Amino acid sequence: MSTAENAISQGKIYSSEELEELHRSMNARAKRKKQVRTVCLMAVNLVVCLFILFPLLYTVSVAFMPSGELYTMEMNLIPSHPTLENFKQAIEKIPLMRFVLNSFLIAGCITIGQIITCSFAAFAFSFLNFKGKNVLFMIVMATMMVPGEATIISNYLTVSSWKLLDTYIVLILPYLTSAMGIFLFRQFYMTFPISLYESAKLDGCGNLRFIIKILLPLTKSAIGAMAVYTFINAWNMYMWPLLVTGSDDKRTVQIGISMLNSVDAQSITQMLAGVVLIILPSISIFIVGQKQLIKGMFSGAVKG
Repeated sequence: MSTAENAISQGKIYSSEELEELHRSMNARAKRKKQVRTVCLMAVNLVVCLFILFPLLYTVSVAFMPSGELYTMEMNLIPSHPTLENFKQAIEKIPLMRFVLNSFLIAGCITIGQIITCSFAAFAFSFLNFKGKNVLFMIVMATMMVPGEATIISNYLTVSSWKLLDTYIVLILPYLTSAMGIFLFRQFYMTFPISLYESAKLDGCGNLRFIIKILLPLTKSAIGAMAVYTFINAWNMYMWPLLVTGSDDKRTVQIGISMLNSVDAQSITQMLAGVVLIILPSISIFIVGQKQLIKGMFSGAVKG
């Protein structure tokens, strides 16, 4: 117990100056405790953060490391002679920039398509009344429990019969909507009173105009969250592009980067340099949109 607390507990009578001094002493001690607790929490967070990010940081370090430094008995965590040669060889060995452009095109089209289709479907489930609406919504949500591997063969046979293999359309078409996106937009729309839609109808506003002019401007946070979530998932697709593409003109970065790990010319430093190049866009988009992603995910959690 401090001197100030001991003095107060004894019930002594103090002057106003002494009480003020005791009060300052207690506040200073509480402030010191808070500062120590904050420093300890920051130290723990920093250790955990470094532990989680260590594989990524080591990947970046190896990407700048000459092969001679990596294939040694010493544990070289930081390159002694950083070089950009690994990035140059990775770009020259495979058409990496072409793969990046393909992934940007495919991920961008999927993102825009899901925002449009999911917002329209969520509008129907939120504002329109039709028979079997709740049952249909439950069926849509049930599809989230079906793994993608369970439908990949049937999807492949379908697009194969349509002669769409090795095209941009086959990479985009199966992912133009998602149950997750419908659920996200619906939960956000449910926070709006039905009177908003009824008032718009009385003013002669059609459903399409109501969505474009009223709903979408009010759901920027949900759109931002959906865009970040969908783009990253589309960018990281591997199994479906591997199955339906066969030429370098249509391959995505996740498929193309595996070409750096070929048996004939295997180089870990070059492969990791390519990995660093392809994860930069997704990490950048996540860093820029993380606040929007969190805000959009929780914006529809509380109604009212």
